[in-house]
Amino acid sequence: MANVLRSGALFILLLCVVDLVSGQIRYSIPEELEQGAFVGNIAEDLALKVWELPTRKFRLISDDRKQFMQVNQENGILFVNERIDRELLCRQRAPCSLSFQVALDNPLELHHVTVEILDVNDNSPSFSKDKFSLQISELTGPGARFPVESAHDPDVGSNTISIYQISPNEHFGIKVQTTTDGSRTAELLLEKSLDREQQSSFHIVLTAIDGGVPHRSGTAQIQVIVVDGNDNAPVFDQEIYRARIPENAAKGTLVTKINAVDVDQGVNAELTYSFTSHVSDKMGGLFKLDPITGEIRVRAVLDFEESGVYELGVRAVGNAPPIMTGHAKVLVNLIDVNDNVPQIEVRSLSSSVPEDAMPGSVVAAISVTDLDSAANGQVKCEVSGDVPFKLQRFLANNYKLVTRDHLDRETAPLYNISISAWDGGAPPLHTSKIIMISVADINDNAPRFTESSYNVYLMENNTPGGSIFVVTALDSDLDQNGEIIYSVLENQIDEGPTSAYVTINSKNGNLYAIRSFDYEKLKYFHVKVQAQDVGSPPLSSTAIVNVIILDQNDNAPVIVSPLTLNSSASVEIMPQSVYPGYLITKVMATDADSGQNARLSYQLLGAYDPSLFTVGPLTGEVRTTGRFRQEDIIADRLILSVKDNGQPSLSTTVTVSFSIVPNITVTFSERSNAPNQSEHFSDLNRYLIIIFGSTSFMFLVTIIFLIVLKFTQSRNIAENYTSTACSYRRSNSKTAFNQTPAPKQPLNYSVPAQTEGFGYTVCLSPDSSKSDFLFLKPCHPTLPFKEMNVRETKVMH
Repeated sequence: MANVLRSGALFILLLCVVDLVSGQIRYSIPEELEQGAFVGNIAEDLALKVWELPTRKFRLISDDRKQFMQVNQENGILFVNERIDRELLCRQRAPCSLSFQVALDNPLELHHVTVEILDVNDNSPSFSKDKFSLQISELTGPGARFPVESAHDPDVGSNTISIYQISPNEHFGIKVQTTTDGSRTAELLLEKSLDREQQSSFHIVLTAIDGGVPHRSGTAQIQVIVVDGNDNAPVFDQEIYRARIPENAAKGTLVTKINAVDVDQGVNAELTYSFTSHVSDKMGGLFKLDPITGEIRVRAVLDFEESGVYELGVRAVGNAPPIMTGHAKVLVNLIDVNDNVPQIEVRSLSSSVPEDAMPGSVVAAISVTDLDSAANGQVKCEVSGDVPFKLQRFLANNYKLVTRDHLDRETAPLYNISISAWDGGAPPLHTSKIIMISVADINDNAPRFTESSYNVYLMENNTPGGSIFVVTALDSDLDQNGEIIYSVLENQIDEGPTSAYVTINSKNGNLYAIRSFDYEKLKYFHVKVQAQDVGSPPLSSTAIVNVIILDQNDNAPVIVSPLTLNSSASVEIMPQSVYPGYLITKVMATDADSGQNARLSYQLLGAYDPSLFTVGPLTGEVRTTGRFRQEDIIADRLILSVKDNGQPSLSTTVTVSFSIVPNITVTFSERSNAPNQSEHFSDLNRYLIIIFGSTSFMFLVTIIFLIVLKFTQSRNIAENYTSTACSYRRSNSKTAFNQTPAPKQPLNYSVPAQTEGFGYTVCLSPDSSKSDFLFLKPCHPTLPFKEMNVRETKVMH
């Protein structure tokens, strides 16, 4: 054995043959090579770079349980991984080969590799027994042949039994025949007649020699006993019996019936049938021969795929001595039956395929086999159902599973692909196999907001840093392709950047206010929010968040008229003889808030005699409710409140002071239908004359003071003084002047309908500062209010 291995190692390079045709590689090596023995450089034969092997996951895919071959990933050399015994692997079948596939990824490649195992003459011929006995009648004539035990050699080809030899003698020779399966059998040939009286037995050494180099041989001893008497051997009516039965024939099925005839009579003509020693125990277990009738029947289950033809050696043995034997052959041909379903095997499979894979991308390699023959073994294969995959044949019974159409993971993330195969039998046999393939995600979907724009209503005076809204975007991709980062895009808000007003949580889209907002300064702004995934390349979308600031009642009313100082205001001198409904003053206020928060109402909180005054709750007009009596005070102070309509409401108070002087007029118009009557000169008239004179004197002093002030103060101060308004009132022939500060805007007061009078509006001329006197003239409607002080004068008759 060791010599054979060493001889095989010496000639391995001569025996290895590489055949790369149609995607197949073929090597030839002898059996019994040592582990690690060189087979071939498969990387070089496939035109691969050595550094590609690990990166492309170079691997061998084999059906055998044992991994007889292996590849060195560093140099691409195919070597023997386990001892190969051709006799155990293939028995007597020739040629003997190992088949496997080489698979590479990125891209997926499949190559079929066949390693033919060459027989080495490592087995010697052997006989089942060391000694055999053979009885031959002395009456047997020359030329008779007697089958002897055949030797067995598990080697094949030239290494199996080539010749038989016997030890030299003058009566027997050897006859070698070749059977249908190529094996050699030996028959002992009687070359010279026997004479029991001269020699009753012979000891012959039978030697079986194979054709290997060097030759191997085995021996057995044959004892030939010469029998006297019965001189006719049985003769079969056919030398070869032929039969055809289906492989699925039931047990007990008749295969054929053999028949032999012995011309002797009586006991010498009685025969017994049996299988010869050429029939192995295995074949003897499949067929049963009736020793009396000669019927051969099926004993066990037959299998065409294991062996399609059986050769049975039969003999007929006479029952009377000497034992005479006749020989024949029975050839049993099995008819193939479609009893094997196709077998689907996935050789290589990509666990996932990217959804942007182009049509025609290889996903898996599949092989389909059927052990039946002819039409029964012709297999068709296809993908069942409406799926974007199909099969492409690239070798006999080998297919590639490729994409047929574009994939979309968001529509179908997983495919259960059913592959069906059926043979050409009648009826055809069918099988199927399901392959699960997942679709790998790519970043092909941009995040989508639930709305293209959002309206956020935010109360002013909010807490800085508080959450004001949450935007939500969805991305149908997976993992980092579906992970969303939120951000605020910069734009100008009230002449400031967006980042100075709001910020956003990049993970959950929570929008926060950086500052507290004031409705009175900013009522509305919008923010552009971006949602971007972290795929490669990243995809994004935007949405608009409209932030609407809601008003809060955070501003109290502000008095704008009359002019106030420390919440106090003074109005003109009022005669004691005013009539009911007389307009004392009109309080005007504003509120920076809006809506109900800026809806104002006026209320009288306090007075010396509240019953003498009334305040319009909506207009703010302060009027008298009756006449003043002489005993009433000569000065009064009204406390007014201005309140808004907010919740809670805010208010402002103002104290309005005014003076009440005795009557200087003869009569006032009454709110009655009684005719006016003249009254005699009274003490009241005297008081009015004194007051009028004093007022005139003060008026002249004021004019002189303004003239002097012109030369001592700046123009702005002079203009402020020239804005002082005057009011001229006249009743009958008496006139009274009341001087009060004028509001910034003209105040129009309504005169009761019962009074007979007329009104006009006058103002101080800006040019009056250039002269020694102030001149009154009608106000031009286009003259700016800052350059004049308007006052309404009522002349009463």
